[in-house]
Amino acid sequence: MQTNLADFIRGTRDGDEADAILRKCVHCGFCTATCPTYQLSGDELEGPRGRIYLIKQVLEGRPATDKTQAHLDHCLTCRNCESTCPSGVQYGRLADIGRRVVEQQVARPARQRMLRTLLKETLPRRWLFTPALKAGQAVRPLLPQALKDKVPARQSAGVWPRTEHAHKMLFLEGCVQPAMSPNINAATARVFDAVGVQVVAADRAGCCGAIRWHMNDADGGRADMRRNIDAWWPYLEQGITTILINASGCGAMIKEYGHALADDPAYAAKAARVSAAAKDVSEVLPEFEARLRAKLRTRETGERVAYHPPCTLQHGQKIRGKVEDLLRAAGVDVRLCADSHLCCGSAGTYSVLHKEVSLRLRDDKLARLEATAPERIVSANIGCITHLQSGTDVPVEHWVELLDRALRR
Repeated sequence: MQTNLADFIRGTRDGDEADAILRKCVHCGFCTATCPTYQLSGDELEGPRGRIYLIKQVLEGRPATDKTQAHLDHCLTCRNCESTCPSGVQYGRLADIGRRVVEQQVARPARQRMLRTLLKETLPRRWLFTPALKAGQAVRPLLPQALKDKVPARQSAGVWPRTEHAHKMLFLEGCVQPAMSPNINAATARVFDAVGVQVVAADRAGCCGAIRWHMNDADGGRADMRRNIDAWWPYLEQGITTILINASGCGAMIKEYGHALADDPAYAAKAARVSAAAKDVSEVLPEFEARLRAKLRTRETGERVAYHPPCTLQHGQKIRGKVEDLLRAAGVDVRLCADSHLCCGSAGTYSVLHKEVSLRLRDDKLARLEATAPERIVSANIGCITHLQSGTDVPVEHWVELLDRALRR
């Protein structure tokens, strides 16, 4: 693709990166076949190829409009198109650059600004989000269905292991997950305790930065990243080599710290080291498979489970097959549904900002998952889990909770 960037972005870091990405695109259209929003609408501008053209026009100096902004907003950033693209176009990074530029050119309506500000200022702060969620849970039976879907019932976390192990790993607790589904973190700690690993959460670590970053608040996202790096750095200096993450959306973001802070002299090297240390739970547990099998005394449980691999795991982090292998090692009959590569519609704050599209994608995903006749649905990201559960009576949980129960059984 030929490009001629406008003066305002030519020669900048974002401009150079966008130019390199744009030049890789050969207009083949393979990406449209796996784009959820294109599949729903059939509109070229609702697919990656069309959005690439829109971003190119803006970066070449054509003024953005509210329609440009809407088409870019409708993208789930599922990065399915990246898995499909034969040319290696890093669409996710290009979309982030394009959205930030458009955000500077197009003023949003007041209602949109208020909602987006509420989300990006409340969700990342546990001291705000946790009491707000607890208040919602207290009156949950009285809430309208739309709000009830976003407020899960209270859950007990169970026992957090206290055994000291020589082998330690850092652990990201996250921002919304400890309040929405506290058992996920506790189950993760118990599973690793069973194989002789102690998970350690740094007190000052918080939101990974993805919420602000993907809502075009790059400065806010980088502030979250720097805070986490500062919280983790003493542990890394003491010899801990792994930052364990059980929410795939957070994992995908933390693995981008090195890129996001590459031009920050004070943090570039530290960010690169943090990104290299970040590992999804499913990447680490196979190292302990022998111990797991010894603990599990594997036998078939007879339980049929449908696994929904989050986009941030299979497309963002390029991790496929590991969760299924671990569950099979625990004797679980785990199945993938048809079109398992497609997004469930959660996509972070997308399910709030673009409810209609999100619900259509959720219902399509659930129809495919339920066609496997599962007794349970599992996934690897809190957003997917909450979103899917809002549309089905089949229990939905994190796959590590299933493994935790198998170990305790």
